[in-house]
Amino acid sequence: MLDDQQALIDLDGVQKEISLELLDDVAVGDYVVVHVGYALGRLDPEEAERTLALLGEAGLEAAR
Repeated sequence: MLDDQQALIDLDGVQKEISLELLDDVAVGDYVVVHVGYALGRLDPEEAERTLALLGEAGLEAAR
């Protein structure tokens, strides 16, 4: 993390700085839903993996 209100995320090797102003208590390793540079919500690891798998099946590049 960069400071209390920003984080550096990794999207399949592409790093991007985002704002954490809309969420409390985000920790390194958490999965978050990001839209236009803001973390909007947190996902548990199992839900994040299911979501990434579905995106991959849909052929979206940002998915694993």
